[in-house]
Amino acid sequence: MMRQLAVWRDPAGRFSALKLVVLLVLLWPGVDLAAAYLMGMLGARPITQLIHGSGDWAVRFLLASLAVTPLRAVWDWPRVVILRRMLGVGAACYAIAHLVLYAWDSRWSLSFVASEIVLRFYLTIGFVTLLGLIALMVTSTDGWQKKLRQRWKKLHRLVFPITVLALFHYFLQSKAGVADAAFALGVFVWLGLWRLAPKRFQARPALWLGLLVVTPVATALLEAAWFGAATRIPAARVLLANLDLESGRPSAMVAASAAAVLAVALARRWLKSRKAPPPRAMARPAAVR
Repeated sequence: MMRQLAVWRDPAGRFSALKLVVLLVLLWPGVDLAAAYLMGMLGARPITQLIHGSGDWAVRFLLASLAVTPLRAVWDWPRVVILRRMLGVGAACYAIAHLVLYAWDSRWSLSFVASEIVLRFYLTIGFVTLLGLIALMVTSTDGWQKKLRQRWKKLHRLVFPITVLALFHYFLQSKAGVADAAFALGVFVWLGLWRLAPKRFQARPALWLGLLVVTPVATALLEAAWFGAATRIPAARVLLANLDLESGRPSAMVAASAAAVLAVALARRWLKSRKAPPPRAMARPAAVR
């Protein structure tokens, strides 16, 4: 049990500095939100800010867990795979905190919370997402993996529809201020398109460059579609705003993120080629006397 709780160790039981750093990163948002609450820095509705903050980080860490496999291939970084479980469990914990904080804001009236979940569509979507994350968290252990065998992989592929529900809930609760939700959707589009590409292309720079072009455009179109369907803001106005690269629109942020992934991948390839030993010269055949 103590070994399982020592999440800063790798599967072989050795201390992992990488896992310790990621553990601290997982804990930091919660500590930061709690400190801001205690110091009265969250405005007139501090609990509401805590609810939103915990939900935001749940989505971010969920996307980070989905990014493990692509980064393993794109950055040629095999060790990153040991972080997938930590990030997924972290996302589930922030999602649980999201619900607990909502119950706190409702003065712990569980009947009221239950009725709101049933009657408010965006809360229903969020609760279904939470149940899915809890199921994946509980079954993420080595014991469950051995017990379920092949069914374990099928179960954990549900993370993709769960993420779709999480993003839908994110958009619904954000109303008109969907910049963060649209950026998260753009990241998910990049991850989804990478996974849909044939495996022989997934480690090729041409694919990454294509994603750098396609993903921001898809993000702008999806954001415009959301505004056109959910608000009175014309979709064309949103698309025109995305043409201003200095506006900080989600599409620009997605483009910057995709460019950073591409730059790191190319840099790692260049450094690896520099460190590789030169090919041995072929021995010349001895002259015939």
